[in-house]
Amino acid sequence: MNELFELCGLRADAPLPDTDRLAAPRARLTAAIHQDTRRGRAALPQRRIILTGAATAGALAVTAGIITALPADSSGASAPKGPQVLSARASAHTLELAAATVEKHDGTEPGPKQWVYEKATDFGQDKPRTVEEWTRWDGTGHANLPGIPPAGDISDFDPDKLQVWYGPNQEQKWKKEGYDDRSQRQFYRFLDTLPSDPDRMMKRIREEPAIGDIKGETRAQRDWREIDVLYRSVLIPPKVQAGLFRALAKIPGARVTTGMKDPLGREAISVSVNYAKKIPSGWRGKQEIFFDPESYAYLGTSKADGLVTSARDAWGVVDKPGARP
Repeated sequence: MNELFELCGLRADAPLPDTDRLAAPRARLTAAIHQDTRRGRAALPQRRIILTGAATAGALAVTAGIITALPADSSGASAPKGPQVLSARASAHTLELAAATVEKHDGTEPGPKQWVYEKATDFGQDKPRTVEEWTRWDGTGHANLPGIPPAGDISDFDPDKLQVWYGPNQEQKWKKEGYDDRSQRQFYRFLDTLPSDPDRMMKRIREEPAIGDIKGETRAQRDWREIDVLYRSVLIPPKVQAGLFRALAKIPGARVTTGMKDPLGREAISVSVNYAKKIPSGWRGKQEIFFDPESYAYLGTSKADGLVTSARDAWGVVDKPGARP
């Protein structure tokens, strides 16, 4: 007796699940497969560097009593090609999977003498511009490549030479002089105090915002703008990363698109909203945030169909300026 055929016969009149219904289990299965694969590589040296495209493996999903074969390869003829915009329900499921994935990440704060490294590319109307920055965690150092030209005579200035600045702890200076600016360490520690519940987390963020108020802005527009800015922090505590994904799922009109390419051409998913007319912040059109499809790490952002676009090429924690992960 073949129990599988008997089971199918009992539900022969049941409709086949659609793409949206399969999106969440497909994502969970893919994540589980990648998790098993990563366990097999656990003995290899680990490097904190940008994660690139996701591989897709074959699997079986059981949905509502129907046994459905998933495509064996994302490049196969039976698999959807190109960007696929998910429904509100499937988007919420995908964002919950992202939240469940990132909240398991290591949340160790860097040591005071360590440096946070970020390499980023901005795409404007001119050619793309890539900058590398190193920031000492205790706020006493900063480095740039290329360097920033000084005022006055620049005849001896070499932009390809690492430019390093050391000085007093800026956290204390900003506090003493009444500035609202926060160092990366101050901002990380503020984020670490936030509740993990997305509603309470966003309430706290609105009370101590990273951005200013804009008259006439709706709460959903404000939350999107806050989240967009928060993701630009190189280091975010895992529970806050998870909360941000869950907060995105609550924004009306927010949708996940799979099968995307980020501004650097890497495999990605995006979360987007689309403003049909200009909103109080001045934004109009599609606003996207890109994430790695496996790790859900932040990859970049695009506004108004690419008019303002930036990408995070690489990032990590290193022991000195000029070092790379």
